[in-house]
Formats: sequence, structure tokens, C-alpha cells
Amino acid sequence: MIVRPPRTEDDEQIYEVSRLAFGGPREPAPAYLWSAQQGWHGLVAELDDRIAGTVKVRDYRQFFGGAAVPMGGVANVAVSPAARGHGVANALIDAILPEMRDRGQCVSALYPSVPPLYRGRGWEQTGNYERVTLRPEHFTMVPRPSERLVMRRATKDDLPALHDCYLRFASTVEGMLDRATDSFQLEKLLDLDIVDVVPGQDGTVLGYVTGERPEGEKLTVHDLVADDLETVLVLFTNLARWSGIISEISLRIDDPAWWQLIVPQPVLHDVRNHPWMLRVVDLPAAVAARGWPIAAHLADTSVDIEVTDEHASWQSGRHRLVVEGGKVRCEPGAGNGTVRLHARALGPWFAGSADTAMLRRAGLIEGDATAARVLDLLTGAPRLPRMADSF
Repeated sequence: MIVRPPRTEDDEQIYEVSRLAFGGPREPAPAYLWSAQQGWHGLVAELDDRIAGTVKVRDYRQFFGGAAVPMGGVANVAVSPAARGHGVANALIDAILPEMRDRGQCVSALYPSVPPLYRGRGWEQTGNYERVTLRPEHFTMVPRPSERLVMRRATKDDLPALHDCYLRFASTVEGMLDRATDSFQLEKLLDLDIVDVVPGQDGTVLGYVTGERPEGEKLTVHDLVADDLETVLVLFTNLARWSGIISEISLRIDDPAWWQLIVPQPVLHDVRNHPWMLRVVDLPAAVAARGWPIAAHLADTSVDIEVTDEHASWQSGRHRLVVEGGKVRCEPGAGNGTVRLHARALGPWFAGSADTAMLRRAGLIEGDATAARVLDLLTGAPRLPRMADSF
């Protein structure tokens, strides 16, 4: 087996391997060929002069602690039917890990189709990508805004302000992407059926909603983002006006503020979740890139940890996490390994989705429980990270 970077002439074989794994038309649209896309790197596995497997990593940045951390979004892990059972996927994942590290992607997220594969390589379930389905009449129960704010269709000139509005929200929710890398083309938003904004003064955007109107009696909402209560009530009032036209609205739950604190949730409702996994690829770099807002309120302290990571040997071993002067740093090779963590524990700890008591019950952490509490204080665990982009 040869694992190597893809070449332009591999496009058709790569597409065929992906189509057999995930479905799709026999004839690919040009935009779906790997060489036509940007903002990614990847590898292919070759057996008998044929492409037998693929892995693609998208260049993202993911918010943790208010800072955008460089993240590799693993996608398109596919193996041709004849090559399955020969370790192709494992070889690709093992080879892409050091490449992500060399590119500065200190954490990695993915949506698993085969969770045991990724757990075996150090990823662990960390956050949610959720959708809820409600009838449009449900939004008539939301209070009316106190003032009449006008909505309008966004134009190309609105896109920078729309993205600023998104960033104001996304930077406050653990796990959201900043949508500012080459993997995103902001102008493609205008291809959607619905891109409506609530304009503010001086060219700002106070809130917006994006979505699609497929055939049938359904509206699919992607983003529903607002700076404040008045603006979100305007957006909900707009959704209520679909009553009598459609029978259901599918909303992506990206902002926990409107979902948990504003919408009058019905007693019974359907939420569909596509959980995602996270892995720390380079622990010292990830600690340096992350925001640690609670550190400003902690006395200077430290905790010694020991990481077991057979697939990322560069971070396996002892480290000292130091809180000093309101900042946090990771010192490799230091300390006595008071708290011992499996590689799978690093993602949920880093994101704050699991506290050390949870990780201990899952068999992912050992050692001094009192010392481990410092790890919980740093992230504010447990809390639910969210992502509003799938890949």
C-alpha cells in the first residue's frame, strides 16, 4: 500500500471511491472534484495502481474560550469495497495526523460514520450538531418585538457585516467555526433561497436568517443569528408568517440562547442530532491557541499530567499545565504525571464537554482527583459545544 498526496489525474477515481461509500450521481459535477476545491489538504491510499482510499482535511478555525483555534476538519474518509478490511482507513488516519500537526492544525474534528475507527485513533465524542422540527404556528406564541424592525434580502455589500454578526455570536459558543478560512466562500450565501438581514445603523447587521425552500411543505433554516432579544423576536415573527403556507420548519440549533431561553419549547418535539468528535493533535500548541477566560480569575497554580497517545507520539508523555498571571501554558517534559489521561480524554477536556469525574468513569483518566479539578476549573466543564457546519 502506498499513501501519498492526491494528484489532479486522480480526480475521477477519488470521486468513484467516495460515491461508492457515501452515494451520489455517477457523473460528478465539476465542483465536486477534489482539484476544483480549495481550503483543504488530503491523502490517498493506492493499491495495485488504483485509488483504494481517501481522506481529506479541511482548513478550519474553531472557537474555544473565545479564541479561534486552528482545526483540521477530517472528511471524505472512504475505502473502496474491494479494499475494505485491509487497514486502509487506519493507514490514512495514521498518516494524516502528523501532517495536520506540521500544518499547525493543533486540534481536529470530524463527523464519524464509524466511531470505533476514530476512537481507536484518539478522537472522542465532544459536541452536537442539532436540528429541531417545529410547525410555523409555534412561532406565533413568541412575544412580539416592541419596535418594528425592517428585514430585507441581503446583498453582496452586506456580506462583511453579516459575517461580523455571525462572529459576535459564534465566538461565545464553544465549538463554532469562524468561517474565515479558504474553506468558506462567503459570497455563496447569496445562492440560498433565503438570506434576510435586520440592518442596523452605519451598515451593520443586527441579525439574519438563512435557509432554503425545497419542494413540498417544509422550510429549512440554516443560521438564525441575532445580537439581542428584539432582533431575534423579529426573526421569529418572520417565521410565524409562513403559517398556512408550509407545515414544518427545520431549524439548526446553533444559538443556545434562543433555543433554551426564548422559544417556548413544546412538551414533545423532535430534535435530530449528528454528534461530532474532537482530537487534540498538538497539546502545547492547542493550549497556546485556546482562550482561557477563567484563568484571569484563578490564583497561579499548575497541574502535572501524563498523556498516553500511541498515535501522536510527539505529545505522549509528561506535561505541566501552568496557570500564571491569567494565562495558561503547557510545558512538555515537565512534572511527575500526577493526573494520567488517555488521548481520547484530551478532546472532551479541551472543549469542556466532559469534566474529570465523567472522564474517570469512562476509564479515560486516572490519578489524583483533587489535582484534576484544576482541569475542570480551566474549561468550566461540563458544557455542551456546538457546531453549525457539517463536513
